[in-house]
Amino acid sequence: MAFLKIDDVVKRYGDHLVIDRVSLSAEKGEFVVFVGPSGCGKSTLLRMIAGLEEVTDGNISIDGHLVTHVEPAARQVAMVFQSYALYPHMSVKENMAFGLVMAKTPKPEIEKRVANAARILQIEQLLDRKPRQLSGGQRQRVAIGRAIVRDPKLFLFDEPLSNLDAELRSQMRVEIARLHRDLGVTMVYVTHDQIEAMTLADRIVVLRAGKVEQIGTPTDLYERPANTFVAGFIGSPKMNFLEATVTDGTDHTLTLSHPAFVGGAATIPTHAAPRVSRGGKVRAGLRPEHMALGGGQGGTALSLAGEFAENLGGASQVYAQTPDGDTLTILAPGRHVIDKGVPLTVAIDPARVYLFDDAGRAI
Repeated sequence: MAFLKIDDVVKRYGDHLVIDRVSLSAEKGEFVVFVGPSGCGKSTLLRMIAGLEEVTDGNISIDGHLVTHVEPAARQVAMVFQSYALYPHMSVKENMAFGLVMAKTPKPEIEKRVANAARILQIEQLLDRKPRQLSGGQRQRVAIGRAIVRDPKLFLFDEPLSNLDAELRSQMRVEIARLHRDLGVTMVYVTHDQIEAMTLADRIVVLRAGKVEQIGTPTDLYERPANTFVAGFIGSPKMNFLEATVTDGTDHTLTLSHPAFVGGAATIPTHAAPRVSRGGKVRAGLRPEHMALGGGQGGTALSLAGEFAENLGGASQVYAQTPDGDTLTILAPGRHVIDKGVPLTVAIDPARVYLFDDAGRAI
């Protein structure tokens, strides 16, 4: 039986549908990430699990117990918010202990739990400080420590790193991954940052407009996206798309026509060629990291016009235009200086081209 089970859940605010018949589950000890653009409903779904939002329809179970209408305090969950929500007049130790004090936990037990959480988070030296004396990363550790001391069955994180700078975000991702490994507790984590999702998750739930687009491991979503939305959302830089026409096909290949292909056409291997008729439209997806500047002799290549390049240190993001005006991104090793309008030949591996039908579904 799944540790966390969300069954056909709906959330409405008046006539506004926010969550539309979502069903998913998480196993004990699993790290599940909800990801999607702003307004897709991921935080609302998390708050329904916590009991902070009422469920309009459907059910939620935790550890085999139906909790749809159970008060938040009785669900044995702990939530870490985007804002640290620390009491400024209390020390770190007092902030971490506050919930236990309110629950009338014996003082020796409070001391033990706070000390254990401080050790796990490596903040023992901060226990006597006030929040104003802490950095953003330290404050977030305290907020997480306040959740740990409650010894919850389920951790819920609502975009906990969004207030931190890039370097701190990277450090805290490592800290949260280590925390999950050490505690072995089920965690559900909300973010709009697909890099956080890819690096932290055992499984990712991709949401759009209150619906689940796809659920899978980071590798599943990267290598086998269900549609163009998932393909464009998972991966950095984003996947490129070319609108192409099917000119021929066999049981195992499709020949696509597009003005960007050298020679005007390319033959792409596929297991679903019979599903696409000659003259039909498809979208060919090309990941920037699967494209190489300077296409060699033979093989499949694109003929593009350079726009500019962003130097990333060990690599460059090169932007180039197709003959019909679309901009593509190429992730190229090393440093490149690209002049506007300079002709570029870009090699692609046909086996790494993703194909989607005209409705955006993976072929």
